[in-house]
Amino acid sequence: MAAILSSHPPNQASVRAAATNPSSHPAHQLTLSSRPALPLRPRTRFPCVQCIYRPDFSGKGAIGSNRADWLSTCAILSSKVAVSKKQEETDKPVPGDGDSNKGVSGDEAGGKLSPVVSAVNGHISGSATLDLVPICNLPKALTISDLSPAPMHGSQLRVAYQGVPGAYSEAAAGRAYPNCEAIPCDQFEVAFQAVELWIADRAVLPVENSLGGSIHRNYDLLLRHRLHIVGEVQLPVHHCLLCLPGVRKEYLTRVISHPQALAQCEHTLTNLGLNVAREAFDDTAAAAEYVATNGLRDTAAIASSRAAELYGLQILADGIQDDSGNVTRFVMLAREPIIPRTDRPFKTSIVFAHDREGTSLLFKVLSAFAFRDISLTKIESRPHRNRPIRLVDDANVGTAKHFEYLFYLDFEASMAETRAQNALAEIQEFTSFLRVLGSYPMDMTPWNAPSSPSSASSPSPPL
Repeated sequence: MAAILSSHPPNQASVRAAATNPSSHPAHQLTLSSRPALPLRPRTRFPCVQCIYRPDFSGKGAIGSNRADWLSTCAILSSKVAVSKKQEETDKPVPGDGDSNKGVSGDEAGGKLSPVVSAVNGHISGSATLDLVPICNLPKALTISDLSPAPMHGSQLRVAYQGVPGAYSEAAAGRAYPNCEAIPCDQFEVAFQAVELWIADRAVLPVENSLGGSIHRNYDLLLRHRLHIVGEVQLPVHHCLLCLPGVRKEYLTRVISHPQALAQCEHTLTNLGLNVAREAFDDTAAAAEYVATNGLRDTAAIASSRAAELYGLQILADGIQDDSGNVTRFVMLAREPIIPRTDRPFKTSIVFAHDREGTSLLFKVLSAFAFRDISLTKIESRPHRNRPIRLVDDANVGTAKHFEYLFYLDFEASMAETRAQNALAEIQEFTSFLRVLGSYPMDMTPWNAPSSPSSASSPSPPL
């Protein structure tokens, strides 16, 4: 291949000189081969480019050894000519790279030097015209720490709970995972989704209270979501009657709190002589926040002493729960289950259903644990959402309608034990649905009924 690039085509004198002396070529003329000079053409105003494909030119590593290289070279040279032509037509010099004497072309008409700007495929290359991404804004490469597993038990974790700061669930999260980053959620459903979407590492949610009973909403969510129970924590609940500073109980017309808290303090509120309306609220701490934010001097809230401290309320009455042994059981949820062991007391939670008639089936399921000396700690029934009604036809009586139930059951055994595995294998023969919600360590922390708010706020170390 021979390529000739010149800003001004040679005149007749230079051609005759080149013919008599082949070794003397003009300085501005680039020749890639010894091919005879091309026929003379009339002088033109603009630079021109001529590329000749030489298939016989096949030097090792040389440009032009194949047709693809020849086409690429032609495109680059053509783009340079197009840019130079555009600059001469507009007569607007392009700013250089800071050196006024560097990279200028040969046309000095009018005393102006036109810088030669390299171009590829018709686009001028240079930081002044191209939108280059700064190096500091490039994405950071992944490291091995980004792919490491979630922190272990007791490490710095993001723990989701339902409520606002000052809620009992926040205290349970701190008891289960000391020094964790507690993430408040406005609903139980949001706490489940926060773990599933990797916004949080764990969730701590209540499932039952010694006075108010089971929290059915969370039992339903345990079945709906695919999280695993990895632990439990039992938190003593110490209720306080909170109001704005300076308010006396005679001024109160209503008390707001979570329905469970209102039920746990029903008799005490009556004994205090409070003729007030009781209104349910989403959360105990949220009720305290509502009173403080709106400046309600006729409304009190039932919440913890920590909520009083956070929202600037006074404690009108302390320890107003009907039973001093008021305890709420929380479960810790994670995306992955833990490995069951036998070196400490474990508890296992399951849920099952059946599609057969009669109550003998439930007796068979419970007998599978009794025969193996496995203690049951909890049994809860919930309506079957997918099949709530079961019809039983009797030719003499008619059609009977029975509710279909799901049964939640907790028993004291680890799934690493053979007796627990055999019990579940036997239960599976009688049930149409069986799922293990989790096998986790039991909360064996010694518990004493708190006599003051300070003792309630200093729980024992977690498992």
